[in-house]
Amino acid sequence: MDTEKDSERDTEKDMATEQETDIPPLTYGPGGDRPFAGAVALVTGGTKGIGGGIARRLAALGSDVAVTYLRDRASADKKVAELRELGVRACARRAFFGDPQGDVPAAVVDWVTAELGPPTLLVSNAGTGVELSLLDTRRSHWDWTVETHARSLLRLVQCAPELRAVLAVSSPGAHRVMPHAYGLLAASKAAQESLVRYLAVELAPRCRVNAVTPGLVDTDAARSFGRHAELFETARARTPAGRLTLPQDVGAVAAFLLSDEARMITGQNLVIDGGYSILM
Repeated sequence: MDTEKDSERDTEKDMATEQETDIPPLTYGPGGDRPFAGAVALVTGGTKGIGGGIARRLAALGSDVAVTYLRDRASADKKVAELRELGVRACARRAFFGDPQGDVPAAVVDWVTAELGPPTLLVSNAGTGVELSLLDTRRSHWDWTVETHARSLLRLVQCAPELRAVLAVSSPGAHRVMPHAYGLLAASKAAQESLVRYLAVELAPRCRVNAVTPGLVDTDAARSFGRHAELFETARARTPAGRLTLPQDVGAVAAFLLSDEARMITGQNLVIDGGYSILM
């Protein structure tokens, strides 16, 4: 009997060794102060705010970075210069991901490939929406909101077969309600989070897919809401950490999730809000 048990243990050890041998080698991080050297990151909506913080963090860790913007060319040029000062290649392009008739994601991937090489990291952060009650929205509002947050994530992944890690930037509104203002954006973010889970399974083990949900961040997008001053003050007072989330907070977590240090994390949504959402 003891001989049989010893044989079973040896078999289990052999199987574990085979599984460990099958694990692909590390691609990005850890190692040195530029663990993302050799990576090509595409950060949509990456010139300001949360996307800008993520783009800077990835560049500081050695990744070449392509960013997209919608309206502010001056900020895009400034961001590219900032990223290049960190010793990496960087470029920017205008892109509106809300058009259901075109194929902007495919064009963006082709552009990145021509400028920097095939993207290996993707941050889907481009955002848009309308501050309306759901009952007052039109089909066009639905189309551009869902296209921007959900469909573009899927299409970018479809067009970039060399991706090793993907990160979607979600919102507390996917799970909480801000009535008469946030409904369409919330629905599109909920769809985005569902795609993250399904893509994580379908792309494994070649590519990992995760999401982050930042707390309220003082950005131009947040300030576009009419009640932003009230929202900022309420969030600051309620947050155990004693302050609002900063773009660099999100950038640090994003870099971790995109690195191979997080190689066993996929299909997850990590909240970055200083403890705000855990309170009753």
